[in-house]
Amino acid sequence: MIKQITNRVKHYKNAIVKERMLAICHKSPRLSSLYYYLFDTSFDREHQAVLFGKMKHVEESKSSKKNYFLLVRNIHRIEKGLIMRPKRPVFAKDYIKETIDNFVNVWNGNELEGNPQLKWFYDVLSDYFSSASSDPFVLSQYERFKKTVESEPTKEEAFCSRSVPYKRLESGFDISFDDFYKLSKHRRSVRWFLDKKVERERIDKAIMVANQSPSACNRQPFTFHIFDDPQMVKEVVNYPMGTVGYGHSIPVLVVVVGNLDAYFDERDRHLIYIDGSLAAMSFMLALETLELSSVSINWPDIEEREMKMEQFLKLEKHQRPIMCMGVGYPDPEGLVAFSQKRSLDHIRQYNN
Repeated sequence: MIKQITNRVKHYKNAIVKERMLAICHKSPRLSSLYYYLFDTSFDREHQAVLFGKMKHVEESKSSKKNYFLLVRNIHRIEKGLIMRPKRPVFAKDYIKETIDNFVNVWNGNELEGNPQLKWFYDVLSDYFSSASSDPFVLSQYERFKKTVESEPTKEEAFCSRSVPYKRLESGFDISFDDFYKLSKHRRSVRWFLDKKVERERIDKAIMVANQSPSACNRQPFTFHIFDDPQMVKEVVNYPMGTVGYGHSIPVLVVVVGNLDAYFDERDRHLIYIDGSLAAMSFMLALETLELSSVSINWPDIEEREMKMEQFLKLEKHQRPIMCMGVGYPDPEGLVAFSQKRSLDHIRQYNN
């Protein structure tokens, strides 16, 4: 009895101290960090994940010089230089050597068919050097590029089309606003699914759409982990919160995971959530066109659940779950929430 009273008093005193420190520490970034260091471990995993990702990025950039994310980012930067109006005769000199350093170690002419980004690297760099090779330094990097490409013979048909900037309107587009708006209204979170196997071909098609979503410097710092084995779904569906009562109905569980080694600086630590969410929304809309539906499931930042998901997915320390989704054929007898959305006037402001 005395021990229980002592514990309660101790808990009460700690709560008072935390409340008083909260009132003081929220006024300053440094004091805020001190508060979380002393009283709350909520951000410990994020801090470690960001540093793990940054360290991995630095090691692959500087030591092995085989950083794929860095190469994607720099090729995208070069593309932006190629479309500038007016286009400068020479640009990218401050990072072209770094780009070629990594290109040399990533390039594999035999993998062009399986990895279209390799062809994109080649085509964009070819365009870049054709317009900027008059500069002695750029010319020296061009010689390295040419030597690397020529060292591995590539099938000629791989170069029939070119992955370079193009006039957008020439690609064609015939989907009306009304059709797209109907699709967006039709998509609602479905919690009741048919006991029917979901073909992987349909899932893959939806991921192909998600893959076209925008991401910062085209780095696409995410992966889709798909589970359609009933026993595995039964286990992983309990890791996020909010699945009680309907989780047993989900035939396919998707976990979107962010890769923090895509970044070289803490300033980009939130991009896995932004880019991953953009891809997830495209994925969910695509599912509706394939007769499938989905339910987006919140992923709580709770250490116990993070650990379970990390072990289940065999994640590295720089990888973090972003969100989960249940996918399947919707049960026509199952109801969906009306989910009235806010009015336009409540979510839109112009010049204010």
